[in-house]
Amino acid sequence: MQDLNIEMNKLRNELNLAIEFAKKRGQELAKAERDYRIALAKKILIERDNKVPVTIISDICRGDTEIAELKFNRDALEVLYKSAGERINATKLEIRIVEGQMESMRKGV
Repeated sequence: MQDLNIEMNKLRNELNLAIEFAKKRGQELAKAERDYRIALAKKILIERDNKVPVTIISDICRGDTEIAELKFNRDALEVLYKSAGERINATKLEIRIVEGQMESMRKGV
C-alpha cells in the first residue's frame, strides 16, 4: 500500500507540472496566434494598397515567406499545446488506475 501512496504522490506532482507546462504552452500559442494575425492583416492592407484583386489577396498573403513562417510557428506551438493536454489526460488516467488499486487493497480484494 505504501508503494501505491508513493506512486500517487509522484503522479500528483507530475500532474501539477503538466498543468503548468500546458499553461506555458497555451501562452506561447496565444502569442504566436497574435503575431500571425497582426502580420497577416498588415500584409493584406499592403496588398490592397497595391491594387491586388481581392479574390487573390488571401492566397498571396499566406504564401508570403514571413507570413508562412509565422503560421508554421503557430501550428507547431498548437501541436505542443495539445500534446501537453494529452499528457494531463494520461496522468489523470494513471491516477485513477492507482486509486482503483488502492481501493481494491482497502477492500481486501
